[in-house]
Amino acid sequence: MEYPNTISSKLPKVGTTIFTVMSKMANDFNAINLSQGFPDFPVDPKLIELVNHFMQKGYNQYPPMAGIMPLREGIAAKTEQLYGAQYNPESEVLVTAGATQAIFTAIQALIREEDEVIIFTPAYDCYAPAVELAGGKTIYVPLEAPDFKIDWEEVKKLVTRRTRMILINTPHNPTGTTWKQEDLVQLERITSGNDILILSDEVYEHIVFDGEEHQSVAKYPNLAERSIIVGSFGKTFHATGWKVGYALAPKNIMAEIRKVHQYNVFTVNHPVQYALAEYLKDSSNYNEVSAMYEEKRNFFLRAISGSRFTTIPSAGTYFQLLGYDKLSDKNDIEFAEKLTKEHGVASIPISVFYHNQVQNSMLRFCFAKENETLEKAAEILVKL
Repeated sequence: MEYPNTISSKLPKVGTTIFTVMSKMANDFNAINLSQGFPDFPVDPKLIELVNHFMQKGYNQYPPMAGIMPLREGIAAKTEQLYGAQYNPESEVLVTAGATQAIFTAIQALIREEDEVIIFTPAYDCYAPAVELAGGKTIYVPLEAPDFKIDWEEVKKLVTRRTRMILINTPHNPTGTTWKQEDLVQLERITSGNDILILSDEVYEHIVFDGEEHQSVAKYPNLAERSIIVGSFGKTFHATGWKVGYALAPKNIMAEIRKVHQYNVFTVNHPVQYALAEYLKDSSNYNEVSAMYEEKRNFFLRAISGSRFTTIPSAGTYFQLLGYDKLSDKNDIEFAEKLTKEHGVASIPISVFYHNQVQNSMLRFCFAKENETLEKAAEILVKL
């Protein structure tokens, strides 16, 4: 049955996300799913026990709109410990239903019609639709393979009187690159003396490799005073299905975000919040995540070392790009489909993260998997 009159879509160019498409294809063809970014190994049993404990204690009804205070305090304490920035748990921290909700809510709260938002592509696919729904205009800065470095002179040229926000993401999904100190310094220069806001997607903050430090905007006071930082417990603690994240922002900015949040989701899973608050007390639970994923990255790269794929080791996130130009001249969507249907390994084509589907002959593979899963996938990839 269909509504008899035509619906005018607010997102006419948006279809089913590539993550859903590729995961369904992986299921349909019984392929190893290295496409969608979720771990196939279990959550720490201690964290599971904590959730059950707080369920049994009766924390099963609505928590406070902004999140329980022990968790907000834990987020603020972690941020100060890592980056030296102080956020008031009462007025500057918000617990959200995942990082995507935090990003969407911030954009709806702060972007008005005709405001311009600069994003760097390839970009996570929720950014531009959120801007469009808010009535804003997305300004795209394409990054070129293989290093995906930012041309800051080009960014300066794109800043206008309508520029309201610059949306950044480090460590970067889908490329696995990370911003350096100089990038933050350049961003600080561009936003000095104007009203431009920064929305900083830092969901992979605890997955940075090779001895590098995560460059959070919280480390730069002149940026922090105009920034919304978004984090993810799902990414850090391997529990993506729990959909719990958070946002940090100065009081006046956070007040506007909370106005939308209360009508968007109102609040977030109660017993999980208490479990996370307790779990955060042991800093090793997040400080040791990078080492675990770096070991998995290295395992995956060693396993495919005899293949015809080209690699630049991921600097962060749990994604690795593989170049296939020595294997095929197909576009990346076609090659990803072929790899899934005919060879049994699912990945994500990089072109879909661009505004104009730039072809770099690269696929994104998720290595947040058991070593056995990675080894099976690598055996297939090496034979191509």
